[in-house]
Amino acid sequence: MKPIRTAIIGFGKIAEDQHVPAIEGSGRFEVAASVSRQGKGPAPNFTDTAELLASNIALDAAAITTPPGPRFEIARDCIARGLHLLLEKPPCATLGEVEELRRLADAKGTTLFTTWHAQHNAGVASARKLLAGQRIRSMRITWHEDVHKWHPGQQWVFEPGGFGVFDPGINAFSVATAILPAPLFVQSATLFFPANAHTPIAADLAFTSPAGDGPLTASLDWRKTDGEEWTVEIETGDGATLKLLDGGARLLLNGDEVPGTSVGEYPDLYATFARLIDERQSLVDVEPLRLVADAMLVARRETVEAITV
Repeated sequence: MKPIRTAIIGFGKIAEDQHVPAIEGSGRFEVAASVSRQGKGPAPNFTDTAELLASNIALDAAAITTPPGPRFEIARDCIARGLHLLLEKPPCATLGEVEELRRLADAKGTTLFTTWHAQHNAGVASARKLLAGQRIRSMRITWHEDVHKWHPGQQWVFEPGGFGVFDPGINAFSVATAILPAPLFVQSATLFFPANAHTPIAADLAFTSPAGDGPLTASLDWRKTDGEEWTVEIETGDGATLKLLDGGARLLLNGDEVPGTSVGEYPDLYATFARLIDERQSLVDVEPLRLVADAMLVARRETVEAITV
């Protein structure tokens, strides 16, 4: 079968660490070009997307791994070129941009895949099956990590459109919306903004859900310096306890480990992308982004100590 020639646009750490190995190991894709403002990435490398699209390189698809701010215009131009698109999370800076890309892709007949890599972790599918049809007595999300470790020198995360602590926290939302048997809605939120930042460094949230009978909460924090904690803990109406650890990589049911079913986040992500292209389908999931937008709308704001990335 002819490989799907793919450009990686926005070549950086996530592209190097995750996308390239997944593409090379997929058996369906090959890296045909890359774009990086620093001029780094697999050859042929371009410093501008317009230059790539104006070249005579044969392309079938693109994986866009830039920060969310410039992603809409890049994706729009790629769709116009007829490329199938994989968008890193979060897919765009706003819900309106995602909806417009969906419309453009549908009109062009290309695949649009808004990826949430945490949903492809080993424990997520098993948790979804176990929670199907259940009442939820409680849910507690704890998503704590160190911004200096995961975004060193990246001031853009604290600029408008940079998402702040919601950049990792949206992974938690993607897991929760994937496994719960009914939608989540933001009831209240407190966002903690560094004195010199436009986006929050921490957030406390409360949710409601048609399937929920008790407290549904989330704590997101970028100030944890002694290791990461990425957990989702759920108690069902019949008293069972589920705990997703390591961002969804491990699942405990009543304290016992449940075997995982995933080949890995990014390998599974690219397998899904290949299937969507084969079927000429799109998969556009905006629920995690909606929760971020809703939190911004209803939140109280508190100012905390200034931050230097």
